[in-house]
Amino acid sequence: MVVVLPREEGYKVLTMARYTDADCRLCRRTGEKLFLKGERCYTPKCAIDRRKHPPGEHITRRRRVSDSGIQLKEKQKARFTYGVLEKQFRGYFAKAQNSPGITGDALLALLEQRLDNVVYRASFADSRDQARQLVCHGHFDVNGRRLDIPSYNVKVGDVISWRETSKKTEIYKVSVEGLPRRTVPTWLDLDVAKVEVKVQSIPEVLEIAETIDTRLIVEHYSR
Repeated sequence: MVVVLPREEGYKVLTMARYTDADCRLCRRTGEKLFLKGERCYTPKCAIDRRKHPPGEHITRRRRVSDSGIQLKEKQKARFTYGVLEKQFRGYFAKAQNSPGITGDALLALLEQRLDNVVYRASFADSRDQARQLVCHGHFDVNGRRLDIPSYNVKVGDVISWRETSKKTEIYKVSVEGLPRRTVPTWLDLDVAKVEVKVQSIPEVLEIAETIDTRLIVEHYSR
């Protein structure tokens, strides 16, 4: 089943509620590198370096972007970065609103706690897309039990590790080779010897590398 979403979603093509169009179009739409393609984003092949204009029909005259347009762009940037659909994102925002503390900070923390993001942050995958695929294919255990739900929100004390059968795959070998040279956020504890990562704490805003202005997202949903 193929669905074309309305203008707010950027006419993205979805198959079975999953984004299947080119990731580079999302970077070009926001006008920023979102590093959705892993190592490719650091090479001259990066689409946003070659074509800085947005995808689709080009408009030669400049238009002033409204405040609501800026807010929408920041919300879309967060969605594209973490690879979630609009309905999912609204759910995260609603949960963040009901959490103690600052709504924007709670929103980012919830997105960071997704299992696919943790796999990416632990350097087990080059991108969140690859991490999501690995999780869906059942390559990881959480606390010793197989879990194939990318949106699962990890908790403090959870241990994420490769399944024994997955350690025979080529992707595992590539991941292990690069681990000693990589760093992980301080809220994660990576055991290079065991090739597993433990969630030490809830991620704080200062520990999150993404440059997302959550204030604009809160304003967008408060209109």
